[in-house]
Amino acid sequence: MISLRLPPELERKLDSFAKSEGKSRTEIVKDSILEYIKNRGNSKTPFELGLDLFGKHYSENSDLAQNRKAYLQKAIGKKNEKRSSH
Repeated sequence: MISLRLPPELERKLDSFAKSEGKSRTEIVKDSILEYIKNRGNSKTPFELGLDLFGKHYSENSDLAQNRKAYLQKAIGKKNEKRSSH
C-alpha cells in the first residue's frame, strides 16, 4: 500500500485523464509507475543505442574509431604527396 499526496492541479488533471480513459486514478498511477520503471530500468546509454552504427556509414572502413590516427596519417600523407608532386 502506498499513500501519495498530489498538488491540487495535478490531482485535477489525473481525475480528468482517468475519466477520459475510463479508468480509475489508481489504474492510471499504476500504469504510469510501470511505464516509468520499464523505460528507466532497462535504458541503454546513447553509446549503447548507437553501437551498431558507429564507424559504418560514409566509409568502407568499419573501424574508424579504433584506427582513426592511422587513417588520418595516411590521408595527410596522400595530401602531402600531391603537394610535393606539383
